[in-house]
Amino acid sequence: MGFPYERKVRGRAHFSNLQSYGSNQFNSKIQVLKSDNAKEYFTSSLSTYLQNHGIIHISSYVDTPQQNGVAERKNRHLLEVARCLMFSSNVPNYFWGEAILTATYLINRMPSRVLTFQSPCQLFLKQFPHTRAASSDLPLKVFGCTAFIHVYPQNRSKFAPRANKCIFLGYSPTQKGYKCYSPTNKRFYTTMDVSFFEHVFFYPKFHVQGESMNEHQVWESRLEGVSSFHSESPNPSQFAPTELSTPMLSSVQPAQHTNVPSPVTIQSPTPIQPIAPQLANENLQVYIRRRKRQELEHGSQSTCGQYIDSNSSLPEENIGEDRAGEVLIPSIDDSTLPIALRKGVRRCTDHPIGNYVTYEGLSPSYRAFATSLDDTQVPNTIQEALKISEWKKAVQDEIDALEKNGTWTITDLPVGKRPVGCKWIFTIKYKADGSVERFKARLVARGFTQSYGIDYQETFAPVAKLNTIRILLSLAVNQDWCLQQLDIKNAFLNGDLEEEVYMEIPPGFEESMAKNQVCKLQKSLYGLKQSPRAWFDRFTKAVLKLGYKQGQADHTLFVKKSHAGKMAILIVYVDDIILSGNDMEELQNLTKYLSEEFEVKDLGNLKYFLGMVVARSRKGIVVSQRKYILDLLKETGMLGCKPSDTPMDSQKKLGIEKESTPVDRGRYQRLVGRLIYLSHTRPDIGFAVSVVSQFMHSPTEEHMEAVYRILRYLKMTPGKGLFFKKTENRDTEVYSDADWAGNIIDRRSTSGYCSFVWGNLVTWRSKKQSVVARSSAEAEYRALAQGICEGIWIKRVLSELGQTSSSPILMMCDNQAAISIAKNPVHHDRTKHVEIDRHFITEKVTNETVKLNYVPTKHQTADILTKALPRPNFEDLTYFGMMGEFEPELRDGFIEACLHLVNRDYDALAKDFVTLGLLPPTADKDAVTDALTGSTPPSSLFLFSIYMNLGVLVVSVCSLFTSISRAAIY
Repeated sequence: MGFPYERKVRGRAHFSNLQSYGSNQFNSKIQVLKSDNAKEYFTSSLSTYLQNHGIIHISSYVDTPQQNGVAERKNRHLLEVARCLMFSSNVPNYFWGEAILTATYLINRMPSRVLTFQSPCQLFLKQFPHTRAASSDLPLKVFGCTAFIHVYPQNRSKFAPRANKCIFLGYSPTQKGYKCYSPTNKRFYTTMDVSFFEHVFFYPKFHVQGESMNEHQVWESRLEGVSSFHSESPNPSQFAPTELSTPMLSSVQPAQHTNVPSPVTIQSPTPIQPIAPQLANENLQVYIRRRKRQELEHGSQSTCGQYIDSNSSLPEENIGEDRAGEVLIPSIDDSTLPIALRKGVRRCTDHPIGNYVTYEGLSPSYRAFATSLDDTQVPNTIQEALKISEWKKAVQDEIDALEKNGTWTITDLPVGKRPVGCKWIFTIKYKADGSVERFKARLVARGFTQSYGIDYQETFAPVAKLNTIRILLSLAVNQDWCLQQLDIKNAFLNGDLEEEVYMEIPPGFEESMAKNQVCKLQKSLYGLKQSPRAWFDRFTKAVLKLGYKQGQADHTLFVKKSHAGKMAILIVYVDDIILSGNDMEELQNLTKYLSEEFEVKDLGNLKYFLGMVVARSRKGIVVSQRKYILDLLKETGMLGCKPSDTPMDSQKKLGIEKESTPVDRGRYQRLVGRLIYLSHTRPDIGFAVSVVSQFMHSPTEEHMEAVYRILRYLKMTPGKGLFFKKTENRDTEVYSDADWAGNIIDRRSTSGYCSFVWGNLVTWRSKKQSVVARSSAEAEYRALAQGICEGIWIKRVLSELGQTSSSPILMMCDNQAAISIAKNPVHHDRTKHVEIDRHFITEKVTNETVKLNYVPTKHQTADILTKALPRPNFEDLTYFGMMGEFEPELRDGFIEACLHLVNRDYDALAKDFVTLGLLPPTADKDAVTDALTGSTPPSSLFLFSIYMNLGVLVVSVCSLFTSISRAAIY
């Protein structure tokens, strides 16, 4: 038996399974465990298990494998067989576990001279015949070959493929079937309805430049016309050697070339239907040669033969100096040849990057890190979770928190009451650099079964506006305020319920309760409709007791001003809290008070908030969503796409074409929804996202291509984000613009505005107007009114934050007609249909709340929010308040983080840099430091950042470099 470890901590579980298997099947107990000094045998869980069961653990001495000779020899045997399987089939290294299991299967069924030419399985079944039912002896197949598994009718449509192409990876230990893996679907299948092509490996063998091709190698031709696919396994009789011959070809003499071998008769391993009647029952003669360089240069060819590139079909043990081996077939009419033989397959790239930068070239530590990311599984049921120690601990922590909080009491269900259901939700919390922070299990109620008026009343609860948070960041960077973060653990459990609500016993704990018992909820629970409101009411009451005032422009904002003029500010988004201000003593008292009222986790300086990374240096603050972008590109399969310079084509406008092909509406809506959230830190995609969101009801391929264009642009700039810098400017500026009749469907205009607080971009919006404008002045006027409303709201927020100012809001507009209408009491036919907006703007201008200024179009930053711009104009305007992670303003903090990482992980960094060609093999620690800080020209850091932004590097290096950039800041 074999137990591949997906994680070393699983050693205890596998050993327990092995002991149970031996005790139940063979009535034998394990008394002594003899092992080497691998760490998995010395975990606390396994040691405790061995002690509890009285099992003696003996380990061999360091570097003395002969003390455990039997096990070491068997390990060598297994590895040698597994290596042969993997090398011959060229399967990736991450299938090593399947190769080991297959090697175990084969060894157990191979006759041994030591066992008088019997197999271990034969002797085993003689001694334990009751295990015969569990054995699954199947006809052996070639490991790593191509297999086509049958797709059953209920799992496919009429025009879907009847089979899936997979790779054969062994035999199932629990079912009588072959184990196949589909790289397309990324899942394993165990089936008997499979057809094997044992002479065709799924993964072709690649070669580096310079290897020579064996000129006497035979090209095994696979002609078209293979018999149709059958769901059952092929009949062994079908694999009898079949000779295919033709009188026409046999009469033709081979061309006289020095490197042409003698004719070779092809024996086909599969039944082949004749190409043409005259080609039956004769030997097909195929010659192999390599085209000479002179022939390639002068285009010459043999008078009695054709050259056909066979790069994709030859058993590629070597490749010639010029190109892959080629096949010479005597001249015949092309129409008599299969399509696959008429024209060869050519390589598009002479020097693939895979020959130089590969996953295998990375150090073992980073390969293990990348593997651990992919191997992290989220259970779907409580039964699956309880089998894994990490998730079992997460479930127990959740139950402990619920009981500690007094969330419920166990009681009998009253007559006439209907309990609310519940379920477990499992998620993995990640850090900003992509590493796992913790495993989280959450018990949630099925609130959709609640009845209004009986189980709940009001449900509304406010959340923090991201515009308010950006205003707070601008103030903090200009006044050197601190930025701290708190997290309320199990926040919704602190809300007090006013209604009488009963809930079913949580799944996994029903057996310990009586049949009619339920949970009577005393506190709110995640999933209940009234839980958000109950939690926010409880939190608001607690904060107001300390003398804080609740904001009216944003109800999640709480401010306290001391007699000395110092400020303490709190803003809450559900259970995530940001603290800021210059009254450190008050902030400490607030944190202490909240810790007494709730279970609070102090996260220190603000770093990662709602999926946004907040990076602070001496020059300012950058807010970006780099990890969010990389995850989005990975999920959509766009990590390897060609980047785009702009998010939208300036020469093309989206509309509704009657002949366009519709696409999956659900997928389109999910993609656009994620882009909408991303636009909170990326105003450069604001207009493009606004446009694609107008076709949610009926998207087509044209609209989906526009979404992909945005993703390709994000691939170009994944690390770009908002930059808040310290300035001397204390004004509130709002830029407004409009694109008149820009929508080709209904000719409505698009309004756009963006506002700056103390020199930093804080709010922006791109929105199609609700009515059709009859002139450009009208469209600009409506956009101006929206910008003024935004500016007034910003002034209210600043006032509540203690930043009152008598200076007016500076409105920037590039339309002289709109400015004239606002400043002068003009009333005629051109303006009476916008009378409300006119009176509103005139009033604000008259009382000096707003000051209108003209700005040239080339300086109108809101122009990027109203239309798709060509590349030069777009690049000029994308720098308003935006910056990448590798800009000079953040370089000081970045270098500090790089030096810290060199001191911590020098060996791993040096090996990876050498593998990537950024450093010579003789590089020392100083060279690694110079490469990171860019003091050695050309700057390797610059090259590394290019790799990062283009997404060329593998996941492990991406994660490493992301951790560097995230640490830069603090």
